[in-house]
Amino acid sequence: METVQAVASNQEFPSEFIRPEDEQPGLTTFKGQPPQIPVIDFGLSENLVQSVFDASCEWGFFQIVNHGIPSEVLGNLQRVGKQFFELPQEEKEVYAKDPKGKSVEGYGTKLQKEVEGKKGWVDHLFNKIWPPSAIDYKFWPKNPPDYREATEEYAKHLHEVVNKLLRSLSLGLGLEAEELKKGVGGEELVYNLKINFYPPCPRPDLALGVPAHSDMSALTILVPNEVQGLQVFQHGNWYDVSYIPNALVIHIGDQIEILSNGKCKSVVHRTTVNKEKTRMSWPVFMEPPPHFEVGPHFKLVSDENPPKFETKKFSDFVYCKLNKIPQ
Repeated sequence: METVQAVASNQEFPSEFIRPEDEQPGLTTFKGQPPQIPVIDFGLSENLVQSVFDASCEWGFFQIVNHGIPSEVLGNLQRVGKQFFELPQEEKEVYAKDPKGKSVEGYGTKLQKEVEGKKGWVDHLFNKIWPPSAIDYKFWPKNPPDYREATEEYAKHLHEVVNKLLRSLSLGLGLEAEELKKGVGGEELVYNLKINFYPPCPRPDLALGVPAHSDMSALTILVPNEVQGLQVFQHGNWYDVSYIPNALVIHIGDQIEILSNGKCKSVVHRTTVNKEKTRMSWPVFMEPPPHFEVGPHFKLVSDENPPKFETKKFSDFVYCKLNKIPQ
């Protein structure tokens, strides 16, 4: 398997990683003082609903602090992910994703169809971590030995954050507290962990870890390491996202934008890379099960505000997006 980790050890920088000029971070990153990206204190009940709703409508993106997940749980999640990517290549390839399979689970480098032959500077490991019926442990590393324990402990703590976010958004939209969660799959909502590994890159001004995109999920909750790399697109500019220790980074995904009939914004973002340091991130994508249909909530459409999106199965939405077919 050809991986970016292997390419990074070569002397030459391959041309397939050089982005077009209008995508190169050296030319397109905003150079001035960036606007204040929302940071929300999740421990405060006062104004929480309004703060989450406003950030989701204006940015589709925010960070939360005082979220209740212990720092040692976050630290263990990061430690075992880092230890996995430090294993010899043949050990990692035991968990390689099936190139002919439809599942994204497992270790690999290729995800979406390459645009004009261009590649992202990233390797990854995907594991479904909730609900139990969705988990396939054959893709979970047995080394490091406590990978499963650390990952399941994080998943357990993540539930309350997810539920609180969805309740806040639901109330912000004028719905009952549980309606938004029901609209994206309810208790069948799938938690899909992706560990991103971005090795040091000789030309970070020319390459991207992950090109510009919005997430197919309902929500994405991300834990970054301290190496700068996440950027969001707002007001026609690419802005760096500041690292806040122990904060969780929240992305509104496509399914919430659809369900809210466009009130909430699915954030367009990308990842830059670093010349000297390895960047890693741990996003969890909260996705409807494949058979589940998502469309604008019936309470959010009217004659004056007709549906802006089609109702379709999540699997059909994913197929169209990965294959760049208009939705």
